[in-house]
Amino acid sequence: MSQSAAAAHDDHHYTSTGLKSWKVGFWTFIGSECLFFATLISTYMVYKGRSIVGPYPEEILDIPLTSVSTFVLLMSSLAMVLALDGVQRGSKKLSLVWLGMVILLGLTFLGFQVYEFNHFVHEGLTIGTNVFGSSFFVLTGFHGAHVAGGVIWLTTLWILAARGKLGATDSLKVEIAGLYWHFVDIVWIVIFTLVYLIQ
Repeated sequence: MSQSAAAAHDDHHYTSTGLKSWKVGFWTFIGSECLFFATLISTYMVYKGRSIVGPYPEEILDIPLTSVSTFVLLMSSLAMVLALDGVQRGSKKLSLVWLGMVILLGLTFLGFQVYEFNHFVHEGLTIGTNVFGSSFFVLTGFHGAHVAGGVIWLTTLWILAARGKLGATDSLKVEIAGLYWHFVDIVWIVIFTLVYLIQ
């Protein structure tokens, strides 16, 4: 094995599973995040329908609007896949275009959420109004914070790509960011189904 090949192998730090240590570590982190959101979702479901004062979910949730924001977030997952493909191909143009698209779609989703929260507050629903308000704002608020964190992360990757510092050899960075982004999308599908569709 040449010195350069040995150095490249050492940089990856493979575990006994044959997977890179960064990827194993991040899957562990995703597992802990699953438990975190499972707790929030379970809390929402346990207290669902127990509010003794309004406004109630059926009076305030705008399912068509949230369906559009859900579609936007799902399309961002497709863009994330294409961004990873662009990086793996070593194409700066494709990397910038698709990473930028993920960022734009993520910001659009957050815009929908800000609009929804603002609308709810004007309708009299706040985090302290009733049990529904408390559990809803905590659950969707934490998810929104995760989306915002993902947007910031992807923005740093976009800057690296723009500076020519995100090539095919750095694809693991984008792959791990993609795992996080897809996780956030899957969590939203669960939230959308349980909170908005199942009344």
